[in-house]
Amino acid sequence: HVPGLQVLVPPPPPVVYSRFTDDTLRDLIKRLRERTEMLKEKVIDPYATSPEITPPVTKEEAEKKKAEEAAKKAEEKKKKDEEKRLEAEKKAEEERLAEEARKKAKILPDIRCSCFDVLFHPIENMMDSVLGNTIDPFTDRRYIAWLTVVAIAYNYNIWFCSARLAFPYHSPAINMYWVIFDILSDLVNVVDIIVWQPRLQFVKAGDIIKDRALTKVHYRKSQRFKTDLLSVLPLDLFCLHFEFSAIYRLNRFIRIESFFEFSDRLESIMAKAYIWRVARTTGYLLYVLHLNACAFYVASVHQGLATTTWVYNGKGSAYLRCYYFAVRSLINIGGLPEPITTYEITFQMTNFFIGVFVFSSLIGQMRDVIGAATAGQTYFRASMDGCVAYMNTYTIPKLVQNRVRTWYNYTWAAQGMLELLDKMPLVMRTAIAVDINLATFQKIALFQGCDQQMLVDMLLRLKSIIYLPGDFVVKKGDIGKEMYIIKSGAVQVVGGPDNSIVFVTLKAGSVFGEISLLQSAKDGGNRRTANVKAHGFANLFVLEKKDLFDILVHYPESQKVLARKGRKLIKAKGPAAAKTNEEKQKGLTLFGQKPPTPKMLKAFGNFRKGGLMDKLKVKS
Repeated sequence: HVPGLQVLVPPPPPVVYSRFTDDTLRDLIKRLRERTEMLKEKVIDPYATSPEITPPVTKEEAEKKKAEEAAKKAEEKKKKDEEKRLEAEKKAEEERLAEEARKKAKILPDIRCSCFDVLFHPIENMMDSVLGNTIDPFTDRRYIAWLTVVAIAYNYNIWFCSARLAFPYHSPAINMYWVIFDILSDLVNVVDIIVWQPRLQFVKAGDIIKDRALTKVHYRKSQRFKTDLLSVLPLDLFCLHFEFSAIYRLNRFIRIESFFEFSDRLESIMAKAYIWRVARTTGYLLYVLHLNACAFYVASVHQGLATTTWVYNGKGSAYLRCYYFAVRSLINIGGLPEPITTYEITFQMTNFFIGVFVFSSLIGQMRDVIGAATAGQTYFRASMDGCVAYMNTYTIPKLVQNRVRTWYNYTWAAQGMLELLDKMPLVMRTAIAVDINLATFQKIALFQGCDQQMLVDMLLRLKSIIYLPGDFVVKKGDIGKEMYIIKSGAVQVVGGPDNSIVFVTLKAGSVFGEISLLQSAKDGGNRRTANVKAHGFANLFVLEKKDLFDILVHYPESQKVLARKGRKLIKAKGPAAAKTNEEKQKGLTLFGQKPPTPKMLKAFGNFRKGGLMDKLKVKS
């Protein structure tokens, strides 16, 4: 002992009576501190969820996010201002072009059609209230109906004018009727040139021009306007000085573009366009035969009627008998009278060559039309035959083969195709998907309140699957990786022995399996809780969990909404199970796992449980 010297003695270490209790308390303190930190962060960000779903947001990240949002808003504002500026410039340019077109429209008619414009200007203004300022030539059904009238007038000219040139159909008694029909057909063409064609909208540099002054100038400068003018020149007036003849109406033939336009527009609105294509090809064949009948009659007149066995003998209906000769000659049926003179032999040989060429071309065109009409069915048959051949090669059981055939037949009968919308642009696929399924998606409780664009992206990820009667869509205990939307048919939730009890039947528009999209696979939380099987043929849309997570990466706010909705729906649909799992998780959180019982204590417990101690006491 040294006087005045103080020695600091460290305090004795704490006495640990139970190592297990000490470890448990230390672990509890650590967990409580972590929980306190997490609650503090949740107070800062009320949308923060558990770390497994969304990591907590720190102050730096929050400030960074605010700065990014401010920069994004500034960029959007700048972009909107730029769009407004471009739109204003575009509008000014359109007004300038319209003004120039109006000036040209005032100048050009003075050179070419000033008298007609002055004459028909009141008619044009009157038709504005009926047809509108301009017309969309692709979607306006009124224009397609008018093209039908124009096509009838054109066919009148090409069929009857050729027949009137060849056959003796002109006489003082019937010429008056020919004049009436000629005037009506010409009136249709004039109305089309004056009223309809100048109103047709057109596309220039990607923009649809709807100004009447511009559309009128565009038509006046086109090659079609020149053709239309030539086709309506009144050459029939020569009949006042010369003999009445249809030869002065041959200029009506050059307006063939109007017929082709009618054909294209009619195909665009027909549900089964191949019907018109077959009818049009048949009409081409009939018209070629008509021309050949006219040529045969002219050749017979040139040789002299009934002078030889080959020419027309002048008995019966001239047109009908000559048409019969043309059919047998061009199609090479045979049984024709032998030509005698050199003129007759040359005519018949030319007829044979033309017949072979024309008939083979029309047959090939008919084959292409029918092949295009049945392309989907041909692809379906080839796919089914290939699948059946594969199953036969690997000796697949007949029961499975029959189910596969049933699936193919039902898919074809229900959809008419095996692949849907694959070749369409993204914009069209999006529009169709939105029209068909967006209303159903908006009714799903899990997705209410989410970004609409996110729902549209989800619609594009849907896959259509057809289930046969009795097929299990999901089974109890399976891992849930997708949700289902019933497009058509029905499914049943079944259970009990042999799945004979039907709990509920879900029909078209219903949704099931949506909770499994957000549940974690930990501890089997996303396993199916019921059996669902198809009742009859069922067409379902499927959305996979992977696709949903790929989409949610771009929509963080919707991810938070789905996290909250998912927890609420889980509690609402399974309160007892959710409560039990919560209590178990809470107990594990506070005390952790209980350590295993030592082997010595377990043996001692068995020793006492067997009654050996009591026997020893009795003996003693």
